[in-house]
Amino acid sequence: MDTTKLLSLLRACISSKSLKQGKIIHQKVVTLGLQNNIAFCKSLINFYFSCQYYDYAKLVFETIENPLDLSLWNGLMAAYTKNHMFIEAFELFDKLVQNPYLKPDSYSYPSVLKTCGGLGRVRYGKIIHTHLIKTGFVLDVVVASSLVGMYAKCNSFEYAIKVFDEMCERDVASWNAVISCYYQDGQAEKAMEMLEKMSDSGFQPNSVTLTTAISSCARLLDLERGKQIHKEMIKNGFVFDSYISSALVDMYGKCGCLEMAREVFEQSSGKSVVAWNALIAGYSAKGDSKSCIELFRRMNEERIKPTLTTISSILMSCSRSAQLEYGRFIHGYMIRNRIQDDIFINSSLIDLYFKCGSVSSAGNVFDKMPKTNVIYWNVMISGYVTVGDYFKALTIFDEMKESGVKPDAVTFTSILPACSQLAALEKGKEIHNSVIESALEINEIVMGALLDMYAKCGAVDKALNVFNQLPERDTVSWTSMITAYGSHGQALKALKLFGEMQQSNAKPDSVTFLAVLSACGHAGLVDEGCFYFNQMISEYDIKPRSEHYSCLIDLLGRAGRLHEAYGILQSTPEIREDAELLSTLFSACRLHRNAELGEKIARLLIMKDPDDSSTYIVLSNMYASVKKWDEVQKVRLKMKELGLRKNPGCSWIEIGERIHPFFAEDKTHPQTEMVYEYLMTLASHMEKDELPPS
Repeated sequence: MDTTKLLSLLRACISSKSLKQGKIIHQKVVTLGLQNNIAFCKSLINFYFSCQYYDYAKLVFETIENPLDLSLWNGLMAAYTKNHMFIEAFELFDKLVQNPYLKPDSYSYPSVLKTCGGLGRVRYGKIIHTHLIKTGFVLDVVVASSLVGMYAKCNSFEYAIKVFDEMCERDVASWNAVISCYYQDGQAEKAMEMLEKMSDSGFQPNSVTLTTAISSCARLLDLERGKQIHKEMIKNGFVFDSYISSALVDMYGKCGCLEMAREVFEQSSGKSVVAWNALIAGYSAKGDSKSCIELFRRMNEERIKPTLTTISSILMSCSRSAQLEYGRFIHGYMIRNRIQDDIFINSSLIDLYFKCGSVSSAGNVFDKMPKTNVIYWNVMISGYVTVGDYFKALTIFDEMKESGVKPDAVTFTSILPACSQLAALEKGKEIHNSVIESALEINEIVMGALLDMYAKCGAVDKALNVFNQLPERDTVSWTSMITAYGSHGQALKALKLFGEMQQSNAKPDSVTFLAVLSACGHAGLVDEGCFYFNQMISEYDIKPRSEHYSCLIDLLGRAGRLHEAYGILQSTPEIREDAELLSTLFSACRLHRNAELGEKIARLLIMKDPDDSSTYIVLSNMYASVKKWDEVQKVRLKMKELGLRKNPGCSWIEIGERIHPFFAEDKTHPQTEMVYEYLMTLASHMEKDELPPS
């Protein structure tokens, strides 16, 4: 058979990937003694690579008696690199370097540089770089572009940019590599600048360039520039591949333009799983779990296998929208399909169940997980704090330490608020010691949480020590310290500190002013409180929220300026019918025995919420204070008629780093008898105004 015809048949097998036919031709090549023919060897190697029979391709090369054709080496190296077989490519290059008759050329180096990038071997890449400079191959545009790409893949962005800047000649690949460098280094704006320079230099962006540019717009949330790129692509008749389509869906989704994201998605012919994930992530960011679930069902119908990214996005959307039913559906899907979860999926599941109030389900997920990762413990602690179960949060923290898992910064910032809410000072001090042991005293967020804990526990001196240790004081730390002074009877120090804050770089926000107004309220500094309330509006352009009005109403109410406070309520439309503010003023009416105004406010409150027992209780107490016993009886009968009763009060005490909660008439404590016996003794001594025996 004619060798030309045989070679043509072999090349046809490469296109058709016909393994059986190709093997027959290979056998014929050997029979004719053509196994050392370079043209046949190259075609056989390409054929076996096309059929993914890599060992056969290697065997073809190794059976050549004396492979002195450099293009054969380069071809096999390029094939290895293209198929991400970097170790094999590296070994082949090493053999080429040691070959006494051959030397690598400008076609050899791009492959080995891609190999260095793929394996992350930047040190070896630098050795090759030095050799390229010595031999002059660095002046070859393809070699230099490969060098830029290698440094970029190894995250050595500084070297990549330096090589690019020194290139005498550039191609699209080198521009793409350096644009990608800036993007990967978090400098999306710089990446967009380089895109403009590339266009100004006369280079036409390709799919890789545009994908990176669109991704940069997504990171910058720059919808207008993203739209402009999209518009120009349509205008120039650019063919949208799966990478560009996915990047556009992601960009529109992240910028909150879900209609355009959906339009691009539906128009794309080959919807990759990346595009599906991008659209689901867009809806997830909006908390639209219904749309996420619909897309997930479509994926299954179209036989697109969901990834862990898909599932994680849907679970986050269910958390944001508190959709327990959808979340359980996804959890069930994972169990039925035996999907191997990861740390993000498990964390998302726990967060979902906590957000939806299904605490027991969160606990079940946690119980089935390995207890070696600090993230799982952190999610549980944070979850219990979120639902207000501070005792359980502290229990989990103790169990975490007992299991040998070392707390991190997130652990401390999650658990310290539990101590703050319970005023568990001793436990807080113990956690402070753990912070010191973990060398986290330089962590501003942890120290801020410590400051807040000491402030709320009344340990003002401790709070001040932490405040003075802070490397930088932000608005939150200043506010916490002002709150600490104000809440514990040191209003003048709070106001002095606020004055210092105003002189610093930190700018007071609405929470800061709330702390200042509260400090004025605790000290009865009425005129000062009114001054700061007006300053907040006039000088800092902060619109008062109901909390600020609450402080002002409470301040005026405590001072007996009831009608002035009522006037503010009536003249401010957005708070005129605010139940909490009315309740605050109502309590002040009881305090100052102003039954006339109190009755007026009580009628408003009962009209808004007739089932709120607290209104009736305050009203009853107010009538009692002015000795209107008939009215007291009427209120109590009304409560009985409506079936209203006061919720039991709760208190707790910290003894030996353990917190003991008590409800009114509670007899569940294991030492109940002893507690009540001592309370009776204490009460009898209080009546006699004497100290009990120690």
